Amino acid sequence: MHEIGMCEGLVELLERRAGGRRINGARVRVGVRHAVVGEAFDQAFTLASAGTVAQDAAVDLVVTPVTVTCRACGARCESLDVLAVCPPCGSDDVDVTGGDELVLESITFGEEPADVPGHPR
Repeated sequence: MHEIGMCEGLVELLERRAGGRRINGARVRVGVRHAVVGEAFDQAFTLASAGTVAQDAAVDLVVTPVTVTCRACGARCESLDVLAVCPPCGSDDVDVTGGDELVLESITFGEEPADVPGHPR
């Protein structure tokens, strides 16, 4: 479950940005090529954030598509399927680009400082 490693890195980044403030939420954009499973990501984030300033934060996971360019008919489309074929003609002779990003888009901080052991107030 690669989501655990991804979420551990995300929590580390959130803690650095938080400066001791409580984090209520975050928005993360992840490309479909990372093959992130939403439910597994949520569980991994819950585990990774336990006892941190991000504990109980809501994470909005936005999955971005790949761009499929067909060599057969020239069509260019987006797809959330990593093994995409050309939607108009069905050809599998395609170039697939994008869909590999991993971006922390935003953080929502709480009103009160976090009460987390080991973190200064």
